[in-house]
Amino acid sequence: MSIRYISQKLAQQALARTYHRKSHPRVMVVCGPGNQGGDGLVAARHLHMFRYKPTIYLPKPGSKDIYQRLLRQCENLRIPVVGSADEFEEGLRDQDVIMDAIFGFSFAPPVRKPFDTILRLLESSKLPIVSIDIPSGWSVEDGPQPLYTQPDDKGNSESVPTFTPEVLVSLTAPKQGVKSFKGRHFLGGRFVPDEMNKKFELNLPEYDGVDQVVELPSNSGKL
Repeated sequence: MSIRYISQKLAQQALARTYHRKSHPRVMVVCGPGNQGGDGLVAARHLHMFRYKPTIYLPKPGSKDIYQRLLRQCENLRIPVVGSADEFEEGLRDQDVIMDAIFGFSFAPPVRKPFDTILRLLESSKLPIVSIDIPSGWSVEDGPQPLYTQPDDKGNSESVPTFTPEVLVSLTAPKQGVKSFKGRHFLGGRFVPDEMNKKFELNLPEYDGVDQVVELPSNSGKL
């Protein structure tokens, strides 16, 4: 299993620091079909182990073998999985927190179905959102930008809203596109080798004790 997926328990740890399971036990984990969705599946498993009550929403399951194995691990734990936008919208009424694991740093517009509907539901939701690595729909370099759906046969497209999460969990190092983020910002980069930290001048902060996440100062998307 890749170190990327092994490290995704960091998202669960950051969520637990922000939303305690006694007050926010129910977490809707929204997983895309790629690596970001795999991150979400790992986080859902760890949320379950720490006695949260996760539900996984898979609008479009990933086809890679590792993704399917991560999904089976969640299913073996009897973590509920929903697959339709209607189930997702209805299920949000009984949740306390949303974990966003839809799009990662490789996302490029336009927004294809059914993800346009999902982004609209997230933007209109009153629930707190915790995003992994970068908020879904944001540019990894430029942050939140105008989004549109894929043009139809007549060349028409619709605008798609972006959302700003309450919590962001950056992995390895904060991305350029989140430098203006003003919410609670955690970093999970303790697994980064010292040589890589020095080579790329990541300037990673010190971690306390045996902690694997560290909270960054407000509005410090770029170290």
